[in-house]
Amino acid sequence: MSRFTRIAAVAAVAAPLFLAAPAAHADPVVPDHAIIVCQSASFYANYDSTSGPVGLKRVLGYGDKVGHTRGAHPVYNGWAATFDFGPNDWGYVREECLGGYGSW
Repeated sequence: MSRFTRIAAVAAVAAPLFLAAPAAHADPVVPDHAIIVCQSASFYANYDSTSGPVGLKRVLGYGDKVGHTRGAHPVYNGWAATFDFGPNDWGYVREECLGGYGSW
């Protein structure tokens, strides 16, 4: 068996294995369903590590449906990345105002 034939044989076996390998896992984490448990909770567009939350979007009320996956979505100094299921956008809200996980 020539060297070229051996390389071709290895490539023929390895190519399907390479093509069958799973893609890198880059799926975003779907937020767990939760609700606002504070009477009111400020919902900010972003969080700046030097100044804190920035860009107030709205104030959420008790029972508003939101999403946050504990351990997967970031929490900076008590401000949790949260998905507001009302207008379907992301922002930051105080972590202690999140609760009722899986209640809806």
